[in-house]
Parts: sequence; C-alpha cells; structure tokens
Amino acid sequence: MAVLEGLEFYISKRAGRAIIDHKMIDDGDRIAVAVSGGKDSLTLLQILADRRKFVPIRYDLVAVHVDFGFHPRQTKYLIRRFKSMGIPYSIEKSDILKRTDPEKINCFWCAWNRRRELFCAADRLNCGKVAFGHHKDDIAQTMLMNLFFHGEISTMCPRQELFKGKIVVIRPLAYVEESMIRKFARQRKFLTVSCQCPHADVSKRRTVSRIIAGLAKICPEVTTNINKSTGRIKKDYLG
Repeated sequence: MAVLEGLEFYISKRAGRAIIDHKMIDDGDRIAVAVSGGKDSLTLLQILADRRKFVPIRYDLVAVHVDFGFHPRQTKYLIRRFKSMGIPYSIEKSDILKRTDPEKINCFWCAWNRRRELFCAADRLNCGKVAFGHHKDDIAQTMLMNLFFHGEISTMCPRQELFKGKIVVIRPLAYVEESMIRKFARQRKFLTVSCQCPHADVSKRRTVSRIIAGLAKICPEVTTNINKSTGRIKKDYLG
C-alpha cells in the first residue's frame, strides 16, 4: 500500500473527506480532470492519481487541457507531465479566439467556452464525471462575489449534476485551502503560468479575497463559516 507523506498526506486526507461527504467518486468511474496548467489543477491531478494507489475503489483518469493558444510552452510542459505520470490525456485545441470579436472577450466568455470544450471532450472520451481544481477559498470567494455583485446567494457546489445527470461536476479540493495548494505546487516545482489575457478582469475576486483575508485576522474560521452557511439556512429569517 502506498503511503503519502507531508503536505500531500494532508491535502489527500481533506480531499478524501470531501469525496466521501459528497459522494464524488464511485467504483468504475471514468473521470475527466480539467487541467488548465495552474497550481490548482496540477495539484488535483496529482492527488487523484496518487489516491488510486490505496483507495478501495477503482477509477480511471483522463487529463483534459483546453488550448486557446495563449501558452504553447505550457501545453508542451503539460503533455510531458501527463506522459511521465502515465495518464491518458487529450489536448482540446480551439481557434475560437480568432473567430471572436475582441470586445466580446472577457473572463466569463473564456470560462464558458472552456467548459463547453471540456464537457464535449468528456462526452467524447466517455467520462461521466469532470473534476475541477476549485478549492475552499474559491468557493467562499464565489459565494461573496455572487452576493455582493449579483444580489444572489449561490456558489460552486462540491458535486453538481448537469444535463440531467449526463455529466457530474466534482470538486475534490473543496476542503483544501489555497495556501496549502500553493506550498504543494512549490514543493513539486510545478511549472505554472498565470492568465496573461489582456481582457482578464480578476479585480472583483481579488477585492473579495482581500476582504476575507482581513476578516480572517479576527475570525480565523471565516472561510469555513462562509462555506458552511449554505447548509445552515434559517428560512424563518429570510423574507
């Protein structure tokens, strides 16, 4: 039986708890892992791959990278990494940027089109589940962003069925803090590239991240509390 050590042990333990709590992975699953090339998705792929060595169920992984042509060097690195890990992969190349009016391109447009490519790839590759690398902080930030900027109470679900259950989205890192992932990525020397898109607008997420960081100074459990709040709704106090 493989034994995980150090930081990977703690990340895997929390991922395992999230997987069990939300019934994310079943025996015989074939999972498409969305690998953007950032620290989160590379950590997710490593954790899911290593857990197969000791968990009592069998599941297959396929690494899927959507290539819009931003980072050719990153794509080559990912291919080498997938091969070294012995994980089947699919590079989904798209020229949609060339066919789109630059004024229409923003982060929402990019995310929507990447997901469309991912879901089409998952269907073609016979993967019933798609794993995303969103972590505990992402989920809390999204909750507040939707509240502050859209006036709604919603966030990323650890497990979510789409297209009448044809595709199930899972987020095994839902209980893992970003700080832990950042340290792990440094330890493993992942080659990561941040978004260089000239149309990128991450100011809202950064603003919310700073708000949460400020609150954490007086309430260390603020991120945990935000994430747990969706399961503690007091309907009598909502109008």
